[in-house]
Amino acid sequence: MIRQLGTALFGDPFLVMNTIGLVAFALVGSAKAIREEFDLFGVVVVGLATAFAGGLTRDLLVNRVPLVLQSPIEISLGLLGSGLAVALSMGLRAPDEHGITVISDAIGLAAFATTGAIVATQAGVSAFGVVAIATINAVGGGAFADILLDRSPFILFDDFYASCAVLGGCSYWFVETLGVIDGGAAIACAAVTVSVRVVAVTRGWYIPTVENLKSIAK
Repeated sequence: MIRQLGTALFGDPFLVMNTIGLVAFALVGSAKAIREEFDLFGVVVVGLATAFAGGLTRDLLVNRVPLVLQSPIEISLGLLGSGLAVALSMGLRAPDEHGITVISDAIGLAAFATTGAIVATQAGVSAFGVVAIATINAVGGGAFADILLDRSPFILFDDFYASCAVLGGCSYWFVETLGVIDGGAAIACAAVTVSVRVVAVTRGWYIPTVENLKSIAK
């Protein structure tokens, strides 16, 4: 009864989260490209790379044809996100730093951590595999976009970002193992990832560097 109720309320968790993630991350990637003064083609390329690189890597890891190559809807959602970024930039001086973009980034991170965990679970990988693929799906696109923007991937620095996806992936595995309600694991993963990311941005959380540890030790 409870499982059927979850399915009725939330439908297909993968479809919902994948749609949200594609639009949100395409918006975020395109906003970064706009800030770097890329032309419209470059803006779209960076936006689509941010939206699809993580999912493409995910699909290759579980040995299936990348979803982006299976449906034109995927590309349409990415283009929608890029279009929203262009529209947003018309009224904002720094769209990549605006609250809308920051929230979109947190939502995209949560959505893709969830889709990664879902695909990994369906592929029958280990608990570590679920968390790893969830994290790769969530941060892979942003890391690749940073390379296109000619800068080191920011997830390798002290920002508390990839860690949010790790926590979300762990939450997914834990709730899925309990098997209480259909879609419950997806909800838990998305909720944990987005809430931790928002709190991290608000409170300035970061992962210490070796230099930080040296300073503390002195």
